[in-house]
Amino acid sequence: MGSVGLLKNSAMVCAPLMAPSVEQLVHGMLQAKAQGADLVEIRLDGINNFQPQKDLQVLLNNNPLPVLIVYRPIWEGNEFEEDDDHIHKQLEVLRWAKELGADYIELDLKIASDFTKKEKPRWSSGCKVIASCFVDNVTSKEDLSQVVAHMQSTGADILKIVTNANDITELEKMFHLLSHCQVPLIAYSLGERGLISQLLGPKFGSVLVYGSLDCNAVPGLPTLGSLRQAYGVDFMDTDTKVFGLISKPVGHSKGPILHNPTFRHVGYNGIYVPMFVDDLKEFFRVYSSPDFAGFSVGIPYKEAVVSFCDEVDPLAKSIGAVNTIIRRPCDGKLIGYNTDCEASITAIEDALKVNGRTNGAAFLPSPLAGKLFVVVGAGGAGRALAFGAKSRRAEIVIFDIDFDRAKALAAAVSGEALPFEKLASFQPEKGAILANATPIGMHPNKDRIPVSEASLKDYVVVFDAVYTPRKTTLLKDAEAAGAITVSGVEMFLRQAIGQFHLFTRTKAPEEFMRDIVMAKF
Repeated sequence: MGSVGLLKNSAMVCAPLMAPSVEQLVHGMLQAKAQGADLVEIRLDGINNFQPQKDLQVLLNNNPLPVLIVYRPIWEGNEFEEDDDHIHKQLEVLRWAKELGADYIELDLKIASDFTKKEKPRWSSGCKVIASCFVDNVTSKEDLSQVVAHMQSTGADILKIVTNANDITELEKMFHLLSHCQVPLIAYSLGERGLISQLLGPKFGSVLVYGSLDCNAVPGLPTLGSLRQAYGVDFMDTDTKVFGLISKPVGHSKGPILHNPTFRHVGYNGIYVPMFVDDLKEFFRVYSSPDFAGFSVGIPYKEAVVSFCDEVDPLAKSIGAVNTIIRRPCDGKLIGYNTDCEASITAIEDALKVNGRTNGAAFLPSPLAGKLFVVVGAGGAGRALAFGAKSRRAEIVIFDIDFDRAKALAAAVSGEALPFEKLASFQPEKGAILANATPIGMHPNKDRIPVSEASLKDYVVVFDAVYTPRKTTLLKDAEAAGAITVSGVEMFLRQAIGQFHLFTRTKAPEEFMRDIVMAKF
């Protein structure tokens, strides 16, 4: 088992700030310090009626943290206007910033060379120059290396490359660049697909990792709080094993706030990140190194991912859905598992037992034996529930918007499939179990339920695989109708406990994980 290093890595956490007034920027700096930033990046071009010397003096006399000054009044989209007057003004402002005590200044590559040649030899302060470049389309590692070589020729202290990620697989080129660069480098990609380039930057050697203020979240940028608390970026190193949720979308995932603190709790050197994946085949082809040690699998890939596993555990194979993949250390093969099945079924069974609703069936292998078990949704989660119900000898009915998919699952579990349009009028027998395995009711469409409200009185247990929000409208309505309710949070916790064991090959600290879930979800 890997162990968490005792020393912090050298990456600094930087909070980018932009505001229309100096007063707001000063307030933002105080917030950034309180939330754990190591330094702040101040964008001067957002200040209304900007007065360079006066405003810089106020900012740099009231800075609680080291300051990186950026001034780009002439950016329009991604095109740089080569206007001598504008460039002269930009350089003059950055010169003042240096003289007034800025710790870092950032210049575009197009003007960095002239500036460093003319200005830097005369500097007596410790202000460092960052030369930055935006690369719109990442074509190859060689092209990126050429950009770095060009940037290095400017004589800047630190280099910065920002790209626009169209696919998560493009980020591997950034990681390769960071790992092999011989000069201090900041490299990351923008947008939701580029998020892991920020989160994993410290592992691969990035000088800075950026985080937004907790009260001002930016899409594709982690918050300062999540960097420190959820992801623990201070403790990453080159040996850190990467785990992540493969999904589309992925922003709803609560996995990072559960797995990462648990890794640190047991002393395992790992990080768990959200991975917005568009193409499974290309993803697994690109991320094939031992660094990427395992994955959770979410919507909509639990069934499709089976074909990308080298081996599949018998339970997962029978279900036809995988929610956990491990890269076997000895040979690098991908092994697929399903921890959803037992997680969901034991959660429902335990709810019946705790509430004493076994109807005298304590002598049976399961309180689900012989009960009508209604599954809404025949995707990965629905298949896990249906096969779990079959193993408990329940009578199974399947609904899915794709009737052929419902029929195929029903045949596999010796159940019955009914057309989805009949669900609204479906009246189950008293004492039935309802399991919603669709995204219906998930944030932001929280007000919908998959069945008629009138039918809820006939279910003894209602389970909802949706866990954002924790108590869905379906569960609220079911509770009002007198049913025992089981939240998707319980399934999430139990399947995560199973995943943690597979990820680390050690017993999961169940009470620690449950405490996190109860506090954070």
